[in-house]
Amino acid sequence: MDVSALTLSAGVVALAEMGDKTQLLSLMLAARYPRQALAIIAGIFIATIANHACAALLGHWLMTLVSPDVMRWILGASFLGIGLWLLVPDHIDDAADSKVADRALQVLMLTVVLFFLAEMGDKTQIATIALGARYEDVVSVTIGTTLGMMLANAPAVWIGQKFTQRMPIKWVHAVAAITFIAIGVATLAWS
Repeated sequence: MDVSALTLSAGVVALAEMGDKTQLLSLMLAARYPRQALAIIAGIFIATIANHACAALLGHWLMTLVSPDVMRWILGASFLGIGLWLLVPDHIDDAADSKVADRALQVLMLTVVLFFLAEMGDKTQIATIALGARYEDVVSVTIGTTLGMMLANAPAVWIGQKFTQRMPIKWVHAVAAITFIAIGVATLAWS
């Protein structure tokens, strides 16, 4: 294991992730599902491992198929979609006959899918591609970048939980929705 690749990868990604859309996604998920913090953190971990392990291959493949301009439109529409989705009331926690384990599994799967998609074309995914090209030890790079993502996003889940205890959940959803819609509009408007 290449310790320098691992530590550099963790540091670069943790710093790059500060204030990033996936950190905002962590906050939003924790605010939306405050009793499912472990499922959210596990989902972030699974999605990050999968995404960063495939980053170099997938990034190269996408760029050969889709122009940067088309990718911008796809990402912009995705942000708008997430923002609009936040405006729709969620009933996952309202299902009285649903078991806690079932809800945790649903939140885990939702987190995996959303995080995996949110990381597509993100600066941390691009950093992972660059680090994978720089270091031959792909395992160390993947572990390092995943560690960096967890260092940045696990605290965001905790902060999101605390937000919901002090602020009405509708306000949290509205702020998150407005933020994602603004990111989507900005992505579409500026190249």
